[in-house]
Amino acid sequence: MKNMLILFLVLGLLQSCNKNSENDFDESKYQWYEIEVTATAYNSFKNQTNSNPNITAFGDSLYPGLPYIAVSRDLYRKGLRRDTPIKINGFDSIYWVKDRMHSRWQNRIDIYMGVDLKAAREWGRRRVKIQYGIIIPDSTKKTDK
Repeated sequence: MKNMLILFLVLGLLQSCNKNSENDFDESKYQWYEIEVTATAYNSFKNQTNSNPNITAFGDSLYPGLPYIAVSRDLYRKGLRRDTPIKINGFDSIYWVKDRMHSRWQNRIDIYMGVDLKAAREWGRRRVKIQYGIIIPDSTKKTDK
């Protein structure tokens, strides 16, 4: 009985942690805007971030395989805030703004590539078009038909 209770608690926790799942992401709740930016890549290494390379500027944890990006502060001011969904031309996944870059960068995103230094170096620096979603007011409210 005790084991069953623990199992249900663990399953409940796992379900609640899955808020940015592609399965429950509804693109129609967002107004999409397209811009062209410079895209670079970063890894979870101290020399690329700070003394705690697995924590973002917003306090989110980084793990290899997560579709996260960092944005320059000018893009942050334009609406690319924490948890903003991003579509990057050439990628299939939806990425999420989870980090902010140093103030010296302008019109730039940094794609998180875990600990794969080779992939980050191969990516280099590119100009890409991205689409970012701003939630439409009242789109999250349920309506009765």
